[in-house]
Amino acid sequence: MDHDSTDNPVPTRAGKSRHRAALDAPPEGLSPPDVDPAAATGEDDDEARLPDILEESGAVGEGPLATGHEAIERAVRLAPTSAGVYRMLNANNDVLYVGKAKNVKKRLSNYARLNAPQPARILRMIAATVSVEIVSTTTETEALLLEANLIKQLKPRFNVQLRDDKSFPYILITGDHWAPQILKHRGAQSRPGRYFGPFASAGAVNRTITALQRAFLIRSCTDSFFESRTRPCLLHQIRRCAGPCTREIDFPGYATLVREATDFLSGKSHAVKQELAGEMEKASGELEFETAALYRDRLAALSAIQSQQGINPRTVEEADVFAIHQEGGFSCVEVFFFRTGQNWGNRAYFPRAEKTFTPEEVLGSFLAQFYDDKPPPKMVLLSHEIEESELLANALSIKARQKVEVSSPKRGEKKELVTHALTNAREALGRKLADTATQGRLLEAMASTLALPHPPKRIEVYDNSHIQGTNAVGAMIVAGPDGFVKNQYRKFNIKSEGLTPGDDYAMMREVLERRFKRLVSPPEDAAGKAKDTAKDDDFPQWPDLVIIDGGRGQLNAAKEIFDGLGLTQVSLMGVAKGPERDAGRETLFIPGREAIKLEPRDPVLYFIQRLRDEAHRFVIGSHRKLRKKDIREAGLQEIPGIGPSRKRALLHHFGTLKEIERASIADLGKVPGVSAESARKIFEYFHPQPG
Repeated sequence: MDHDSTDNPVPTRAGKSRHRAALDAPPEGLSPPDVDPAAATGEDDDEARLPDILEESGAVGEGPLATGHEAIERAVRLAPTSAGVYRMLNANNDVLYVGKAKNVKKRLSNYARLNAPQPARILRMIAATVSVEIVSTTTETEALLLEANLIKQLKPRFNVQLRDDKSFPYILITGDHWAPQILKHRGAQSRPGRYFGPFASAGAVNRTITALQRAFLIRSCTDSFFESRTRPCLLHQIRRCAGPCTREIDFPGYATLVREATDFLSGKSHAVKQELAGEMEKASGELEFETAALYRDRLAALSAIQSQQGINPRTVEEADVFAIHQEGGFSCVEVFFFRTGQNWGNRAYFPRAEKTFTPEEVLGSFLAQFYDDKPPPKMVLLSHEIEESELLANALSIKARQKVEVSSPKRGEKKELVTHALTNAREALGRKLADTATQGRLLEAMASTLALPHPPKRIEVYDNSHIQGTNAVGAMIVAGPDGFVKNQYRKFNIKSEGLTPGDDYAMMREVLERRFKRLVSPPEDAAGKAKDTAKDDDFPQWPDLVIIDGGRGQLNAAKEIFDGLGLTQVSLMGVAKGPERDAGRETLFIPGREAIKLEPRDPVLYFIQRLRDEAHRFVIGSHRKLRKKDIREAGLQEIPGIGPSRKRALLHHFGTLKEIERASIADLGKVPGVSAESARKIFEYFHPQPG
């Protein structure tokens, strides 16, 4: 869906918070669906713990369950009979559950019934409750929006939670310059222009932008680069930009290209292709074959965009398609985005949900959270009918400022789209279950091989990178039962003054001190209470195992930090590369033990290599970003032996620093005035071997 940057959601009394929540509104007399965090790992000890809870409560109404009922009864006496949101809190004032209701008093009364049958997870929640907070709202729709805000902010333990809720990329055609730029955009849509999306991945956006540049020749360079040009850049030479910077095209001509691109992304692709085809025929008829060839290439680029998109609907202009599949106690929700009659990609989600939930309950909870920071389309198609589809449609309509339809189609092309999404959900969950099972076996084998007390739930791997001490950066990657946990990765710009360039031990000490001092002494809020830095209750913040990329020296440096902080509960291991960095011949170092060498084909060794390689990939990427920033700031001033004349020749030939960096030695040698030796120096400057 495309929209101007001035289109903002309608503010409500729930506030302008960007958070969306789960729908938890069962039929009267039933408790709202809740979630046990153990469901994320396939565990379910509710029933096992139920006898203990009842025994603690006693036969005369004593114990935590009775205390929880009393707290809820006190809240019922003060609760309004109108719509609102309620929060259940434990003794530490942590929010356990956030719910909404059309009649708050009636809903809370359901919890307060001592003799009413309740699921085990509800009894656990009631037993932990010591107080209830209530906020009244004008309408149930407003309550849904407020509930959404609170769940995303507070992450209550007993709510369904959408995990991996990363922002989606958009295509932006800017509107604050006479020659609009096309670029990928994430985040707040504050820059003037037209936004098209969402796209499922950055890769989908990049491929589409590349094809759009070939089709419409719109510039992608920054405004500062645009203003500094005196000659067309490389993109103009390879026919991916019309060259407005040096007036290779006039303003009306460039405006036409921008209009065509906007029309194509707005759903008028057929009309745009017809117009280009007509121009090609006209040029051919006038024997202007070179011009006709340009139109031919532009048409081919547009066809390439649509062919890469796979399934494209014939009658559905704008819709999001959601399909859910459950298996093995897990749920997968597959989402497809269709805008302007084109498929803009899909993504699989695995929400945290207790395994007794029905698909309808999980899907309903998922949807309200999903549209937290995304503009809803005109149509939302579902594989299952959810109970409160009308309420959700009303909330999305308010957010989108247009009517939004929520339905579960039974026939026709819409049903075909849902079926296709359901097939993808089934396959994605199958892969997830297989990966999880394999990961679990690897963690168990690692615990056995390394004599760990239990299979690690959180593994942290540390590495650092620099070139002769410059642009030094450390990095931490994280892995667990579900594989790599990329939203927990961290990079550390080395800050120590007086650090000897290239001192790997000192860099490792700084990284570990900064990481674990924060865990040992977490930051405090304004009231002096330690802040909870956990982002997901299912995933521990303390590692069970720390892996250092290095031998005995790096391991000893890490152990000094651990001893100084009194860390005894974290296992530590160093991984030294084999002779000549030969994979499969690594040596493992563990404090207080002899060095370990595993067989080259040992699955545990292969798993450790994967962890080490991922850390290396991440730290090298972080280092290169720092170095590229320095290169951008210094221009070409730092390349030894390259004077002003050669610098100008390089920029005139390649257009941008980015293109110079990408060039091979052979390509660099083709620049006038650049010898083979100079080409080698330039290449090595941009492609050094980091330490």
